[in-house]
Amino acid sequence: MAKILLDNYCFPENLVGMQEAIQQAISSGEILHISDRKTLASVLTAGVQGALNDPRLSVSYEPNYTPITPHALQSLPTEQLIRLIRNTVKLEVMDNNVGYLRIDRIIGQETVSKLGRLLHDNIWKKVAHTSAMIFDLRFSTAGELSGVPYIVSYFSDSEPLLHIDTIYERPTNTTKELWTMPTLLGERYGKRKEVIVLISKRTIGAAEAVAYILKHLKRAVIVGERSAGGSVKVEKLSVGDSGFYITVPVARSVNPVTGQSWEVNGVSPSVTVNPKEGVAKAKSLIAVRKALPKTVKRVSDIIKRFYSFKDKIPALLNQLLQSKLTEGLYRSVVDYESLASQLTADLQETSGDHRLHIFYCEIEPESFHDIPNIPSLEEVGFIIDALFKVEVMSGNIGYLRFDMMEDIKVVRAIGPQLIKAVWSKLVNTDTLIIDMRYNTGGYSTAIPLICTYFFDARPLKHLYTVFDRSTTTATKVMTLPEVLGQRYGSQKDIYILTSHITGSAAEAFARTMKDLKRATVIGEPTIGGALSSGTYQIGNSLLYASIPNQAILSAVTGKAWSVSGVEPHIAVQANDALNVALKIIGKKQQKKNSGK
Repeated sequence: MAKILLDNYCFPENLVGMQEAIQQAISSGEILHISDRKTLASVLTAGVQGALNDPRLSVSYEPNYTPITPHALQSLPTEQLIRLIRNTVKLEVMDNNVGYLRIDRIIGQETVSKLGRLLHDNIWKKVAHTSAMIFDLRFSTAGELSGVPYIVSYFSDSEPLLHIDTIYERPTNTTKELWTMPTLLGERYGKRKEVIVLISKRTIGAAEAVAYILKHLKRAVIVGERSAGGSVKVEKLSVGDSGFYITVPVARSVNPVTGQSWEVNGVSPSVTVNPKEGVAKAKSLIAVRKALPKTVKRVSDIIKRFYSFKDKIPALLNQLLQSKLTEGLYRSVVDYESLASQLTADLQETSGDHRLHIFYCEIEPESFHDIPNIPSLEEVGFIIDALFKVEVMSGNIGYLRFDMMEDIKVVRAIGPQLIKAVWSKLVNTDTLIIDMRYNTGGYSTAIPLICTYFFDARPLKHLYTVFDRSTTTATKVMTLPEVLGQRYGSQKDIYILTSHITGSAAEAFARTMKDLKRATVIGEPTIGGALSSGTYQIGNSLLYASIPNQAILSAVTGKAWSVSGVEPHIAVQANDALNVALKIIGKKQQKKNSGK
């Protein structure tokens, strides 16, 4: 048995020590006490499968076994071959010019050569001109590997030739490479049109090789359930004249892309569905993928019209319309959710802007910038308690935490109560800490009002400029000439605490105060969110694009704020930011006191 394995098993590198292991088992004497031959066969099967981790290896006791040699297909009369092929091939041209081709047996090279013209005229010619194809291998349970290059070649271009598989045979110790073919009878389907391959747990052998190759060439989407996990070639070999036989895989496939194979483990589908639903799922996939170019074009149009960073637009459009789509790199797209995910990843990777986002939504999304609700008198107290935390610390240090930027109309509506409950407690402190570590953003309309409290009345201060891409207008944002209550002024120290979730309008406030050298920022870099993003429906689909449509220009440099967020003056963990601020304030106070 060891000699048969050494000469025939397709993974000879795994057999190191096998002969010695069998000799040791014999020497131990345990198996010599097994008197029942079938029990012995079971024990030996468990031993070789365990040692080599290959479930295809098995030992059997069959004293009356007679090998059956199947007829070679090519030796059959032509009429019989034609009948066989008619029984194993079904085809149809479905709605929307979708071809359906079902093959239940993959014929080999010699049979193809014998029947080439008949196969072309009666089968291939009828589906070659379809705009997409459903290639059904769910019931393909027999076939020859020599036919695989023919099938794969029809779904490839003539140039360049592709190395699609390598077959190693142990008994002859030979390796054969399989390549696509330079010439074929009739027209190729090519590598551009959509191909959906259906598989099931019954799909085995050569059909698995076809599905595996097309999947890893990124030429087809595989739909169904994991295939059977067959073998290139398995032989049942006699162990001398003992009546014992060992079944051994004598050849193996090595895919040049993955370095692995479909054998034993099968082909895993790209989209897992019950095989009975395979055709319906394939049709819906083709519809989604057919809409790809139009969808990508519409996304490009939206970016061209609304994206605020004009200098990044050419690269984005080039990436979307050329390198990704035309090179077939959207093969992973199997539904609108995965399309949205792929588009988002590509846009963000190319632009470096994580705010660009494509999403799938069955219900029309609500705009964030709806008209805000003006609270009633009863609600004002709850709002102030929920949004603001105020404390005057030792050393007359003011602490103000607020977790959301409200709209200017709401702020003005609750202004008197806000002054009384919050601002009046802080305005006379010597130093102010503004905690924005938990503020993820909100409305930007109140930023000028908030900033105004920290500057003098005259002259008005230029805070930043908003460039609106959709209207191509630039608006200077200034401090206000008048505010309710007393100003904090421009002289007292202010510290702003940030974290990695500080976003949108909250970080715009922090960046403005930093740009104008009015505050020291302590904590983590902020999220880099958009001050304003528009939500745009992509055609009539259920896809929407969230596009930053405003660029914020610094009042100091005139350049657009980057998308990387606000870099703090003093970078520390958000949890430590308050303690660091208090230490800095304490040291400044000590220095001031000692100077006196």
